[in-house]
Amino acid sequence: MNVSLLDKSPSIAPAPRRRTTSSAALARVFIDGEAGTTGLGIRARLVGKPEIELVSLSEKVRKDPVAKRDMLETVDIAILCLPDEAARETASVVAALGDARPRLLDASTAHRVAAGWIYGFPELAEGQDSAICAAARVANPGCYATGAIALLRPLVDAGIIARDQPLTINAVTGYTGGGKSMIADHEDGENAPAYELYGLGLEHKHLPEIEVYSRLSVRPIFVPSVGHFAQGMLISIPLFLDALPGQPRGRDIEAALSRHYAGSDRVLCFPPSENGRLDAETGPGTDELELRVFANERRRHAVLVARLDNLGKGASGAAVQNLELMLGL
Repeated sequence: MNVSLLDKSPSIAPAPRRRTTSSAALARVFIDGEAGTTGLGIRARLVGKPEIELVSLSEKVRKDPVAKRDMLETVDIAILCLPDEAARETASVVAALGDARPRLLDASTAHRVAAGWIYGFPELAEGQDSAICAAARVANPGCYATGAIALLRPLVDAGIIARDQPLTINAVTGYTGGGKSMIADHEDGENAPAYELYGLGLEHKHLPEIEVYSRLSVRPIFVPSVGHFAQGMLISIPLFLDALPGQPRGRDIEAALSRHYAGSDRVLCFPPSENGRLDAETGPGTDELELRVFANERRRHAVLVARLDNLGKGASGAAVQNLELMLGL
């Protein structure tokens, strides 16, 4: 079965057999890299779920390749919360296990545009959730990419934004999106600025998935930044309305987004804030993604805005959503 959601969609590899070993547990799940920020968030969301048996390697053998391989042979799904190269290595180990291989959910950047992997954004297009359910290998989206694609893909599909439209994407995240070193800098309060731009080499690792899954033929300019707050994220995309096909109004854009996400309990469309302001910080543990359109019809300008928790729908929350789809929960 092929998923015709992209111009170059990967095919879905058949899911390997299930290896549930306990009548009390529906599925055995191994988080490879559970001590990291994303892994901890996933574990916290899964603890206590009766349908899932979480299994772990002890600290003593956590980096032992033989112990990891033996663990991988006994689980239904392995969630990879690893650096990119380590995620590729583990995926290769799994591929060599044959019929004993588990299904994979990769939270790294390594496989987001790789052939044979399904992109784990269920709201991307019709049928994407079903593709995730059936997939043997799912790549969790990046946090920035989640907001950008959520705004752009429905508008490209609706013909409101042309595929070759030059675009600029601006974003700010809480410092928990920057890894252990950045978290340490901000939490000790001595080495962290209040706000900084980064990725100014214009080669941010989320750009490939934004380009591919938004169905853009022109690479957008992406300018990320980080603020001195723990969690939360804003992604904003300015538009000249008269430069778009059909010269839409702000309400046309709002309607297209609302139609695309109708019925979703994770991606929600809101009216613009009355005071023209929007705070990046969200409540910890929020797994929702909020979309808004701010338009000035007199000037024919608009700004598309997505707000989410970079550790929720932007990371751990998205992984759990994909895991539940993969398990049919």
